[in-house]
Amino acid sequence: MNQIILGKTNQKVSSVSLGTWSYGGANVSGEMPVGWANQADEDSRQALQTAYESGINHWDTADVYGNGKSEQIIGSMWEYIPRNEIFLATKVGWNKGQHRDWYHPKHMRFQMESSLERLKTDCVDLLYLHHCNFGGQDERFDEAIETVRRFQNEGKTKFIGLSDWDSYKIMKFIERCDPDVVQPYRNVWDDTYESSGLKNYIEENNLGVCFFSPLMHGLLTGKYSKPTAFEKGDFRETINEFKNQTTIDKMRKNADLLKKRFNSHPHPIMHGVIDTLLSDSKNSCVLLGQRNPEQASTAKSLGVSISEEDVKWVKSLYKH
Repeated sequence: MNQIILGKTNQKVSSVSLGTWSYGGANVSGEMPVGWANQADEDSRQALQTAYESGINHWDTADVYGNGKSEQIIGSMWEYIPRNEIFLATKVGWNKGQHRDWYHPKHMRFQMESSLERLKTDCVDLLYLHHCNFGGQDERFDEAIETVRRFQNEGKTKFIGLSDWDSYKIMKFIERCDPDVVQPYRNVWDDTYESSGLKNYIEENNLGVCFFSPLMHGLLTGKYSKPTAFEKGDFRETINEFKNQTTIDKMRKNADLLKKRFNSHPHPIMHGVIDTLLSDSKNSCVLLGQRNPEQASTAKSLGVSISEEDVKWVKSLYKH
């Protein structure tokens, strides 16, 4: 597995890294589905073992994935996998507890300490602020930053990160936050990484960057043929593209084109949509969901170079 230096952390991580959102299983927050249905714990454990054996040494989770279940599963693996060989990231911010708004310092501390207990570690390598919703007047921002910096000073995390679905929101806070690593939503269909200014900022300041949902929750694989309903607690039920036949048809057509273009690669669709994202930043990795050992084995074949001509061609397929 190809490795990159994750910006100013100076840490070597696999260019294709492991996202473990699905390991929490189906879940709801109020009435909102926020998890992934039909995930077996044994599949999650086997995927982690396969990922480790494949050289995928960067694992990303969060306190709210299954209300801590994803973290617990990872924590159960240190009997088989050396903790010090994994660059481990988690997040805080999407659990309000009994408070009216996000990022209450006391609750952040409770969540952080709970994460460490579930992960069976004294210190994570990277702790993200999970989103950029710091209140209507951004009134929670200063306390949120002070709190995670305090965690860092206490030895609970080595590095600080900033994440959000919206790259423009990340840009609003990135200078004040001064993170080591940024985690934006990015894939070949939905990509504001460059237009938001985030790409230039990351390069100019030598930050690490980890792209999440690079498969657009699975749609880019072309495996869906018609509008799809998901079980209770599966967040994909909230994604409009899963209900749009025109979009689904385009994804299937593009998948066929990728198969033809990259027919020498064992996983041509994945090579096209994943490795394209890695082509424009030396400090970047993708957080690829790997729900079972087969998907982890597929991930091992990715993270290889792709020509500039092929990158332009892939991106042209998904213009809309």
